Amino acid sequence: MPHPIERLRWVARAEGAGASLLTREAAAALASIGDDLPGLVTGCRRLIDRHPAVGPLWWLAARALAAEEPMRECYVAASDLDADPTSSVLAAHLPDDTTVTVLGWPEQAGDALRRRGDVEVLVVDSKDEGPSFCRRLSADGVEAFDVTESGLGGAVRESGLVLLEASALGPTGFVATTGSLAAAAVAKGLGIDVWVVAGAGRVLPGRLWEALVARLEGADDPWALEDEVVPLEWATAVAGPGGVGSIEDAVKRADCPVVPELLGWGS
Repeated sequence: MPHPIERLRWVARAEGAGASLLTREAAAALASIGDDLPGLVTGCRRLIDRHPAVGPLWWLAARALAAEEPMRECYVAASDLDADPTSSVLAAHLPDDTTVTVLGWPEQAGDALRRRGDVEVLVVDSKDEGPSFCRRLSADGVEAFDVTESGLGGAVRESGLVLLEASALGPTGFVATTGSLAAAAVAKGLGIDVWVVAGAGRVLPGRLWEALVARLEGADDPWALEDEVVPLEWATAVAGPGGVGSIEDAVKRADCPVVPELLGWGS
C-alpha cells in the first residue's frame, strides 16, 4: 500500500478524471493521513493547488479540516458523492424530444443524457473530449453529433436547451469547461435556456468561492485556462440533487464550513 503522501501526490497529479471521481480518491488519500492535522492541511492545500477549479475538493477539504474526526468525515463526504442523485434527477427533468447542447464530456450531465433516448445532443468539443463523448452517446443509442469549437454558436442557435456542467458554483458565478462563457453568452442573447448542472459538493459558500475565483483569475495566461468563470445571472436554472430550480435556491445549498486554512495561502 502506498504511503499517504505518495497517494496524495498521485491524486494531485491526476488529469482527466471527473470531479466526483477525483474527490472520492482524494477523500481516501486524506483519510489515510489520520489525525495528523499539519499533514492534513498540507494535503488539502496540495490538492487545491493542483486542481483549483474543482469545487468538490474545496468542499471535501473544508469538511475534513473543520471536523473533530477528519478520517470519518472524509469517508462520509465520499459517501455523499456516491449517493448524489443529480444525474437521474436531471434525466427526469429534461424536456421531451428536444435538442441539447453540451461541451466536452460532462460527468453528471453526460450520465443524464445517456439515460434518455428521445433527445438529440450536439456535443461541442472542449479539452479534446467532445468526439469521445459523442461516440459514447452514440454507442448508448443516443442521437449525438460532434461539433467543432468553431461551430459553438451554430449549435447553441439550433438548441432548445444548453446544459453547462459546473465544477464549482458560488453566489456570483460558476466554473465550467472552456467555451462555456461563450455558450452562455450566445444562449442569453438568443433567449435559449441555460441549465447549470451542479451536484453534491459543487456549491460553495461565498468566501470559499471568492478564494477559488481569485486563484483562477490570478493565472498568468487566463485565455489558456481549461476552465472559466461564467456569470450566474446568465443561467436560467440550476440542476442539483433536489431537482431543477432557481439560481437563488441553488446558492443556498452551500453546505460546507469556511475554514481559514483554505483562505489566502500562496500556490
